[in-house]
Order: sequence, then structure tokens, then C-alpha cells
Amino acid sequence: MINRHQLGPEYALHKDEEDPLRRFRERFYVQPDRIYLDGNSLGLASSDAEAAILRALDDWKQHGIDGWTTGDRPWFYMAEALGAQQSSLMGASPAELAVTGTTTVNLHTLVATFCRPEGRRTKILADELNFPSDIYALQSEIRLKGGDPAADLVLAPSRDGRTLDEDDLIARMTEEVALVVLPGVLYRSGQLLDMERLTRAAHDRGILIGFDCCHSAGAVPHRLHDWGADFAFWCTYKYLNAGPGAVATLFVHERHFGTRPGLLGWFGCHKDKQFDMALEYHQAPGAGAWQISSPNIFSAASLYGSLAVHNEAGMAAIRAKSLDQTEYLMFLIDELLAPLGFTVGTPRAEARRGGHVSLEHPDAVRICKALKAQGVIPDFRAPNVVRLAPVALYNTYSELWETVQILRRIVMEGLHEQFSGERGTVA
Repeated sequence: MINRHQLGPEYALHKDEEDPLRRFRERFYVQPDRIYLDGNSLGLASSDAEAAILRALDDWKQHGIDGWTTGDRPWFYMAEALGAQQSSLMGASPAELAVTGTTTVNLHTLVATFCRPEGRRTKILADELNFPSDIYALQSEIRLKGGDPAADLVLAPSRDGRTLDEDDLIARMTEEVALVVLPGVLYRSGQLLDMERLTRAAHDRGILIGFDCCHSAGAVPHRLHDWGADFAFWCTYKYLNAGPGAVATLFVHERHFGTRPGLLGWFGCHKDKQFDMALEYHQAPGAGAWQISSPNIFSAASLYGSLAVHNEAGMAAIRAKSLDQTEYLMFLIDELLAPLGFTVGTPRAEARRGGHVSLEHPDAVRICKALKAQGVIPDFRAPNVVRLAPVALYNTYSELWETVQILRRIVMEGLHEQFSGERGTVA
């Protein structure tokens, strides 16, 4: 990676003054006494998201039951409307997107649909670095289909404990594999996988493939439709800033429209038929068919505001700043923290990293606690990772410079040694 950055607070301030996205920071509730670098776990609240929630609440107050069909944001069509607003971010047609459920519930309904064990093809290919909830869901779906997870769930290994090699993943796409489910960005190291290449390799072998985009949605550009991914799913509370427990989103490629979802519910019905109350199921024509239940209105409403901010900024500008900030942060780590035992666990190449930097240190859990005591909010991932996520919409270069100075002081003065080496219940 070519060094394009400089040391010193003056340089960071200069970068902030030149930042084309700097105006968006004032629309987020940035606390004056904190440096918030945990947007890859939970994005900050914005005034736009707040206003959207209050507007939904007012609709309930004013319209009661008629809020389902009244006004310019009727609840009955919310899933499709909010899906369409993610079209440019995710590279999908509006009909291929639906805002519904939660990440793991959506994974269940998608795997229940697209995992079709037949003949020798009985296995699901995933990876050993994936977020555990995905693995639990895949194990569950295999059991429900009469399989044995010990035999039918193939977990591709990592060569270094941090990253995955696409060659290794493709080598395991054998004639026994029915379905592949992989992350877009690895939650621990921040590695960005080549989703286009993996999709092409799976399809060349007659295998369906889907992606968990929780750590890539809102942080990196996607072209899900053009890549040909069969399905994808993601949360909206990380880089999309929709709030804690916010509704999730799913993508189903249009070539699968008309396929019967594996889990049915009345919100997957055709809108014109839903209130016929007929026992005969009339399937919605697009990705909306993979809805199950009524949407959680207040969980979803914030997306009207948070997506408006994201779309106003534009994915290209967000990605450009994100890449520059993560490169700057890694430069500072190399120059100022490497002599103190820190290493970068995130791939250096721009095409290989998502939106956060994994900072590795043997005392990571105590360093995380010390950082919080100093007003910097990161998160910890076992066994030795401090995750730092500079979010383009609200984090500054000056905050990154200050964070590295605080990290130096913590280790040089032993400030972390006063904290327990046991992680908290929630890391």
C-alpha cells in the first residue's frame, strides 16, 4: 500500500477541512466528549432517523388503523418502499429488495427456500470465520431437512485465522454442495470477499449462493443483481444507522421470482389479495414474497431518515472516504503503534477491505476497556481484536489522530493494566 498520508494533528485537520462529506456530521448525535468508532456494530442516531420515527408515531396518533393505508408513507407498503431506497446502495432493482424481519430470520427463510438437497448434493458450504448466528441457522436448517450438520455443513478453513482465500472456497464447491452461504465482509478482520468471482464459480458448478452483507451494506458498493447472487440479507443498524434492533433487508434475484418461499406468512401475499382472507396462498411477485409477518413499523420507520442521508451523500463518496480513512488509520498504526506490539489484521489492498480496521494486541480486551474510559468507543472481538470503524458520514480524521494518541498513552503508561482481562457480557 502506497503511503499517501502524514503524521501530525495539522494534517488531520487539513483532511477534515477538505472532506466533501463533512457537512453530514452535524446531522448525527455525536457526543462532544466521545470519539465513536463502533459504527460497524451500531451506527449513531441521526436527526433524520429521529424525525422519521416521530413522523411514524404521529401517523399512529393521527390516523390509528388508517395509518396502514393513509399518507405518503403507508405502513402496508413500507417493506417495498424502503427496499427500493436501498436499490442504488446494493445494486439491485427495487423489486428484488424487501425490508423485513431480522438478519437470522431472513437467513432461515432464504435457506429454507434455496437449499434443495437432492442426490449427492446435500451439503451447505460456509466458513469457519463466519458470524456464529449464521452457523446456528445453517445447522438448524440442515436438521429440519433431515440432514446431519456434522456431515452436511462444510466449513471452509482460514489459512491465517483472519481471512479467507477465494481459491480455498472455490475448491470446496464440489458436486456434493447444494448451497453456499458466505459473508460479504468478515466481521472480525474486515476482509472484503470477491462476491462476483465466488458467485460465478458457484454457478459454473451448478450451485446456488447467497451472502451475508451485514458488514458490507452501507460501507462498500454492491452490484448484487449484476453479480448474479441468488440471494443476500443484511441488518440496517450498522453502517445504515437505522437504530438498535432495526428491521433487516433481504435480496432475491429476479430470476427466482415465483419460487415458493420455504416459510410462508400472510405478508408474503400479493398486496391485492392479502385481505381477501382466502386460504389459498397468492404469492407476491417480487422479493416481497419472502416476508412472513407484519412489519415492525417503528423499527423500520427510522430507515426513511437514515437512508435519505446515505443516498444524499452517495455510495461512491462514502466508499472513497471510508477507504481513505481506513488507510490513514493503518498508516498511523504502522508509524506509532507497531513498536508497542500492535498489528493490523485487516487486508491492506482497497479491493480486499470493508469499512473497519482490526487492531490486534495480546491485551486487546483490557485496551478496549481503557479506551472507553478515555472516551473512545471501539469494540472487542476475541481473542485479540480491537475493531475501529471510521464511518464516513460522521467520523473525522482528527478523531482518528486523537484515538491513536490515546492508544499510545494507554500502553506506554500502562493505563489498561487496571482493568480486568475478562470481557464483558456484551463485548
